[in-house]
Amino acid sequence: MRILLIGHGRMGQLIEQTALAAGDSVAGIIDINNLSELETLGRVADVVMDFSHPAALPALAAYVRRTGTPLLSGTTGLTAADQEVLTGLGSCAAVLHSANFSVGVAVFCRILQQVSDVLKRDFDIEITETHHNQKVDAPSGTAKLLLDAIDPSHEMNVVYGRSGNCGKRPEKEIGVHSLRGGTVAGEHTVSFFGVDEILEITHRATSRQIFVNGALHMARRLVHMPQGRYDLLDILFPAES
Repeated sequence: MRILLIGHGRMGQLIEQTALAAGDSVAGIIDINNLSELETLGRVADVVMDFSHPAALPALAAYVRRTGTPLLSGTTGLTAADQEVLTGLGSCAAVLHSANFSVGVAVFCRILQQVSDVLKRDFDIEITETHHNQKVDAPSGTAKLLLDAIDPSHEMNVVYGRSGNCGKRPEKEIGVHSLRGGTVAGEHTVSFFGVDEILEITHRATSRQIFVNGALHMARRLVHMPQGRYDLLDILFPAES
């Protein structure tokens, strides 16, 4: 598989190293310093893998529209408008975006989809995510994925942390809490608090390598997909999509 890599930070460098070790090739590396090269670059790869910054999206979107190259994006911090851009690109190429490419997290989301409608009528729900002290966004993109799995219609009120005299916890509320410290690669817990019982589901990442492995696995599948906008569950559980 030939990869055009957008972004050469920690994730981008790990993707490059892992892909080369697996026998893939990196057709080019585009970072903030040479983003303008996308304006004249032809289709040089089987897939574009983007782990950069939301500011790169306009140039990247123009490239995908022009070349039709499948796009796998793991960039976090995208706005609702950015997400609409990605959806629109589905008319030109196969497009997959996820804030987390761990297969375990994808299964986590699938479990939440299956159990949340049963539990959220009578259980209080809290999401806690923990990351290293260098992470710049909060809550994490993965926490937002879990939130969407629990409440896909956005019917519940989301509270990001609590302070002061908050009063009695109302119904239809989900609390989301972000912890930052040390070198934690990523830990996410969804807690369902019922009367005299608690159900907790936790996923722990012990290194970024799981995200790299998952992204490359998904990229190899994406290059064979028809045009359209996808998420991890579409690809991992196609019969259920």
